[in-house]
Amino acid sequence: MKKTFVSLALLAASIAPAGAAQFDVEIINLTRGSYFTPLLVAAHTSDASLFTSGEPASASLQAMAEGGDISALVADVEGINATVVANPAEGLLAPGQRTSAMLNTDGAPDNTRLSIVAMILPSNDGFMGLNAIEIPTEPGRYVYSVNAYDSGTEGNDEAVGSGAPGEPGYPAPPPVLAASGTNGTGIDATAEGFVHIHRNVLGDDNLSGGNSDIDNTVHRWLNPVVSVVVTVN
Repeated sequence: MKKTFVSLALLAASIAPAGAAQFDVEIINLTRGSYFTPLLVAAHTSDASLFTSGEPASASLQAMAEGGDISALVADVEGINATVVANPAEGLLAPGQRTSAMLNTDGAPDNTRLSIVAMILPSNDGFMGLNAIEIPTEPGRYVYSVNAYDSGTEGNDEAVGSGAPGEPGYPAPPPVLAASGTNGTGIDATAEGFVHIHRNVLGDDNLSGGNSDIDNTVHRWLNPVVSVVVTVN
């Protein structure tokens, strides 16, 4: 009987999972005057997601959306063996600026979905969210438009505050504070209780009073607020 030998290299190639083991992600702030807090970029399995529209936000998402703290979300995704790049911009991502990250899922071939989140400032609980898109496997350049979401965990009073979860007001690091108003009485608003597309900030043109501390000539936006470019080589 004639024996047939199969190359081990060919056999390994035939059973190797398909996917983009290494790819680059570029994140571009499209807004006129808003900043993004430290970004979380994660490749994860198809049965995971950071949020679900129409559903209540997790405590980890709330911490990010109200105060820009991604540490709990990082712990969540690391706990499911996600491939993570945290804070690629090394701080705030300013209007019109961009940052990039390289992800390598060679050791985690089941990480076939990409998610990116960051709080948008100034806002009470607004964030940009690319949620569990399928990572392309064919070489090329893929562009995604990303909307702003509201976590629904805090009323949009548009007043400068602590940014701590459960407390009113938005955090205002120096660049945001410099462009914010003062002494706003706050807009009467209640938390919606579920994640949804953000209505946009309202703001006003009174920088020393009025209802809002947000400048409506600088900080209003239209979706999309971010462009994400995924490059597979």
